[in-house]
Parts: sequence; structure tokens; C-alpha cells
Amino acid sequence: MTDAEYVNIWMRPERPAYGPKPTYSRAQITEAAIRIADAEGLEAATMRRIAAEIGAGAMSLYRYVPSRDDLVELMADRLQGEIDVEGMPSGDWRADLTRYADGLRAMWLRHPWIATVQRSLPSFGPNQLLVIERVMGALDAHVSIDENLGLMAMLNGYVEGAVREEIGWAEEVRRSGLSESEWMVRSGPRVEQLLESGEYPIFSKIVMEARRLHLSRDDQFRHGLQRVLDCIAAALPSTAESPMSAHREGREEQDGPGQARRRPSERAARAK
Repeated sequence: MTDAEYVNIWMRPERPAYGPKPTYSRAQITEAAIRIADAEGLEAATMRRIAAEIGAGAMSLYRYVPSRDDLVELMADRLQGEIDVEGMPSGDWRADLTRYADGLRAMWLRHPWIATVQRSLPSFGPNQLLVIERVMGALDAHVSIDENLGLMAMLNGYVEGAVREEIGWAEEVRRSGLSESEWMVRSGPRVEQLLESGEYPIFSKIVMEARRLHLSRDDQFRHGLQRVLDCIAAALPSTAESPMSAHREGREEQDGPGQARRRPSERAARAK
């Protein structure tokens, strides 16, 4: 298909202006594709397989979804709709971005195949646009649109990197049959060898002193997220301080510097 022939899927009418009512819908096809991808991976969601899932002829589906790329765009936008952005912007940018990041991570973990989708260019689907409006709206009153784009790229990059690691670990556990703790035990002799060599002081410090690696996946994610939000806060004018930030600073005055930022599980771990 040439550039001159390309028409964005969202610009194509779902049904013709005349003729019989379509038997199927894009939403029905998209939901079937997502069910298959969730169970067997994205590559399994072929037009032939989707057609069998909904009881249609494979070629007939191309009247609704012209290409494989269009199908993936529909699937990806449908997943964006799972992120709860209701009520955003709320006036508390930190709370909004925290809820968004948690929702984005949860969506990726429910549908790990999304990690295989390369979507460098936006398709401007309705759910994607809603997320953009609501989430970027949290910072819109405080920074320029270019600064907003940069800060959101930093936030999305953190979430994507963290969740890709989680998905990678889960796949390794599935492939090897070893849990994370069992994998660490198996790696013990090599780690001891490296420690005894004395040649890797930073690695040794990670092994002997780092506590973050012993937190749950949820706590690791939240710990890193708070650091990213602190960086965003540093880029905002002081008038943009959110109620959550003020609450945390008040806790710091009571608990001592840095204590309010730690969850109870973190403080307990540090006390051991």
C-alpha cells in the first residue's frame, strides 16, 4: 500500500452508508483478537483464527479490518481504554500520574503481548486520545506543552522499562520452571566467586547492601515511581505543589527526613 492509498483506520467508516447491516463489528473482531493474544500470544491472533473464533469467513473480516497493522492498532487502542482516567485532571497532578502509572502497568501485566508491539508512531485512536487529554492535562496548567511531552516521556519510559522487566522475568520463570528465588539460589556459586575475586566493588555492594532488590515487585515499582514523580516535581513551579506532596512533607517533619517517602514495608526492611 502506498502513502497515497493509506487511510487511517479511524477515518474509515465501520459500515457502509448503504446496504445490509454488517454481520460483525470491529469491536467484536478486536475483542476476539485480544482473547487469542492473551491466551497464546499476538502472533496467534491471525484473521483465520479470529474468524474461527467468531464463526465467520476469514476473507470476510477484511471488509471490517483491512490489514494486520489495522488490527494491531485496534487492539492496542482497546487496551488503552482499560486505563482508568476518569476524573482527570483532578487538580492533584501527583495523584493523577500515580493512578495513571499504576493503571498502565496493570494493563501491560494483563496483556504481556503488548510488549511485542512496536508502535513508534501514534495512530490517534479514541482511547489513546482520551488518555493523552486526561493525563497530560494534569500538568498542562503548570508547564509548556514541550516540557509536558518530555515529562510524560520520562514517566512512560519508566513504566515501560519496569513492566518489560517484570514480563521478562515471568517469561523466564515459565520457560525455565524456576522461581525467581530458585534462580537466585542456582546463581549463588557464581555470585560467591565474583564477591571473592574483589574485582567488582559496585556489584559487591549491590549484593551485600542493596535492599530494593528484596522488595516485592509492587513495592519496587512504587519506589521507582516516586523517584520519577520527584523529578517531575522539580521541573514544576512551586505553585504546582500537589496536596499529596504537601502531605508527604508534613510527614517528613514528623518522621524525619526521607521517612515519609518510605512505605511501612520499606522502613521495616531497612530496620532489619
